[in-house]
Parts: sequence; structure tokens; C-alpha cells
Amino acid sequence: MVYVFLADGFEETEAVAPIDLLRRSGCEVVTVGVTGKTVTSSHNIPMICDIELKDTVYEGLEMIVLPGGKIGVDHIIASKRVGEMVDYCVEKGLFVGAICAAPSVPGLKGLLDGKKAVCYPGFEVKLHGALIQDVPAVRDGIFITGRSAGASLEFSYELITALKGEEKAKEVAGSIVWDI
Repeated sequence: MVYVFLADGFEETEAVAPIDLLRRSGCEVVTVGVTGKTVTSSHNIPMICDIELKDTVYEGLEMIVLPGGKIGVDHIIASKRVGEMVDYCVEKGLFVGAICAAPSVPGLKGLLDGKKAVCYPGFEVKLHGALIQDVPAVRDGIFITGRSAGASLEFSYELITALKGEEKAKEVAGSIVWDI
């Protein structure tokens, strides 16, 4: 199971592209409302989440995904429960995906120290000790990071590769007529 955490102010493309493509790959994806069951994106698009944060469980979890959007990320950082979920993933060796401003969530915890990572320009200072890369998306161990909304497909590809393998990621890319 993959949890995608959504909070008011999330960046639409960084959330919906991974949700869609992970589901196409056969992953069970559950959207989690951090600020309520219905959250509103950074461009005022409401989204009804599958569950609320209080309903999350650890059983069956394989990955968490943190979309960007500065205001959304501020809500995620303020959430004790999301922080616990990140820590759980690290402890159990489960994948943590974060894009745009969201790599600052593990970054501020020092979890990206010595790891290759990318983020939205200007957020590098929040990725304490990370080895900043100049690519759309990068995976280093359990951490998968993406630069911005414009890198949502590449980020999604890395998420799928981590969970289902590169062959499945290429198959999904082909199904949307995306030449990698």
C-alpha cells in the first residue's frame, strides 16, 4: 500500500500524476487527507481523500509519497503523525517519495544527509547534508525525490521502479505514450 499525503495547498500535478501512474502499475494507492477528508490544492481544486490522517495504519505500508506545494508542505511538516510515518518508513526500510518543497520533510530531519536528492530551487538549504543533483528525479536507497511539477512523470517513474521494477515502469510509460 502507498499513502499519498495531501494537505491544503498541495501541488496538483505532483499529487495526481503519481497517484494515477502508481495505480496504473497495480499499486494500491490511498490518498490521505492531512488537513481533513476534503483538501484544496494550491490552485483551488478540491480533492476528496480516501481516508483522513487519523485513519492511517502501518500494516501493509510499502511507501509514502509527499507532494509539494509550499503551504501543503508546511501543513505536512506541522503534522506529528506524518513525521511518525516518515520515521517508521526509515526504521523499516520502506520508500519515502517527496517532490518539490516536500524533500524538506526528510531533509529537515537530517534523513537525507549524504543522500542524492533534488527539490524545488531554493529549498536546497532545507535538505541538510544532501548531495544535491541536477536531474528531474533521483532515488538513493529508500528516498525518491523530484524537482518540481515539471518532473512529476520522472518522479512517478522512479516511484514505480522502486516498487514494481523498471520493466513495469516502462510499460506504464508506454501506456501513456511517454517516450522515456
